[in-house]
Amino acid sequence: PVIPCVVSQWSVWSGCAEPCKTTYRVRRRHIIQEPRNGGEACPPLEERAGCVEYWTREGTECKQSLIPALITTGGFGKARKKRAAADGNERAGYCVEFQLVAITPGCLHSHHSYTHWMRYLREGHTVCVECQHPALDSRSLHCYGDGSGSKKNQLLHWQAVGNPRCKGTWRRIRQLDTCSCPSVHSFLFI
Repeated sequence: PVIPCVVSQWSVWSGCAEPCKTTYRVRRRHIIQEPRNGGEACPPLEERAGCVEYWTREGTECKQSLIPALITTGGFGKARKKRAAADGNERAGYCVEFQLVAITPGCLHSHHSYTHWMRYLREGHTVCVECQHPALDSRSLHCYGDGSGSKKNQLLHWQAVGNPRCKGTWRRIRQLDTCSCPSVHSFLFI
């Protein structure tokens, strides 16, 4: 008889491969029954997903300049604020202005509807990035990648969530209580 491949359930996700940088985590499954007599082939046995770990294995916070800021469109924040307010534990956030220095071409080749916001990124433009709950870390009271503690004019790295080919560098201008950029230049720390 034809016997298809049978695989186990996925394992739990591993931790990040390396702390203090954008990397990946892994989950695996194994073959319980090999296919025989033309049975259906086995599916992939490993999956990877992006992740960032902001604390070293020794438990100290990573240096801010090593951590890329993970950003998404500011529109996502409206839904996030509603959920946080419903929870009753929304903490006051803040805004950071950055000047975009370099942008990879991958930002212009975003074809999915959830990545269209990346097309508005332009070198030299000032953008606002909000830090709000739950990205606002309860231990340090800031968002990772916000550039706090960086030197003046230091190039910092950012990466767009939803398109790993869309990333670049920016310089921190200042921190504000609230953002005042146009919506196409308003983003959110993840």
